[in-house]
Amino acid sequence: MTAPQATARPTDAAYLDESESEPDLPTELLNLPWIDPHNHAHTLSWEDRERYALSGCRSMVMVSSGYHWTPYKPVEASDIRFLWDDAINRRRAIERNHFFEAKLSLGVHTGVRIEDPDELLAAMDDYCALDEVVAVGETGVVPSQHVERWDVDEQQAVVGAQMELAADHDLPVLLHTPNTTPDAKREYRDDLGVTPGYEKNAGLGTDPVLDGENPALEAVKRDVGAAADAGLDEERVVASHADANNTEYLMTETDCYLSYTIGHSWLVGVDAADVANAIDEYGPERIMIDTDTANVLRTDPYAVKRAIFELYRYGIDVDDIRTVVYENPRDVFGLAESDI
Repeated sequence: MTAPQATARPTDAAYLDESESEPDLPTELLNLPWIDPHNHAHTLSWEDRERYALSGCRSMVMVSSGYHWTPYKPVEASDIRFLWDDAINRRRAIERNHFFEAKLSLGVHTGVRIEDPDELLAAMDDYCALDEVVAVGETGVVPSQHVERWDVDEQQAVVGAQMELAADHDLPVLLHTPNTTPDAKREYRDDLGVTPGYEKNAGLGTDPVLDGENPALEAVKRDVGAAADAGLDEERVVASHADANNTEYLMTETDCYLSYTIGHSWLVGVDAADVANAIDEYGPERIMIDTDTANVLRTDPYAVKRAIFELYRYGIDVDDIRTVVYENPRDVFGLAESDI
């Protein structure tokens, strides 16, 4: 029997065929668990971490490597040790409060020159042995520093030493790959710095230590070379902040994993469409998504959950979405051992 027309006049629904009116919706995406393999969530507010929980985050890797929130420049080894210790101190309370698994990545970031890096490297062996530490990093050669330049060969030596520690402890390395930020639609006022969404004094940037045709890609190639010299398998390297500038090289010339940072697309220009394009071209097997949330940056704790829906809208299969947002980071970092 044909259903009666209850509306006063025909609506759009009256003109839809059966397939359009009854779509096969992927309701499993509503409850799909996901893992954030790179954030600085220990620096966020309680409410921001609760947003991770509300949107289905199963596990995360909180990266305590970073110079942005050290109060002193240049940065001393003791400042970085404080960041490591603070994250270790607060990690368990974060798990108790928000119910997701929170693990750590510890490393020496080269975005600013660190005095006495050998002191940090000597201490890292004991830190890497901790159960809560599941990765080394983020680290990697950076073409230009904040406040003080750091010679590129000295940087690479520090990066390589961390990769040796990762190999010794069978830990993956979370690589900081420099982004090639897209051109802005228009410039902000000079006195505002980089952007109103990034609390960093851009006027304190140094002259580049890498200034060739493509310094961002050259930095990534140096990191891959450092991993080879350290005896670290490329499958144990996760290149975070992947973008159009480094995807082809990493996918075709290495066995590294790529993690696309989508928590601040307004800054780096990478979003779910870029991830979908990479899945279409290379498959989902070596792709992840991260938010890179931090207290110095306008970022979105809901970014991965939004991307799950966006990837489906862009035509990515549900199984491939699960591979990217859950299974790959689970397997590489050894997370979420009580599987769902």
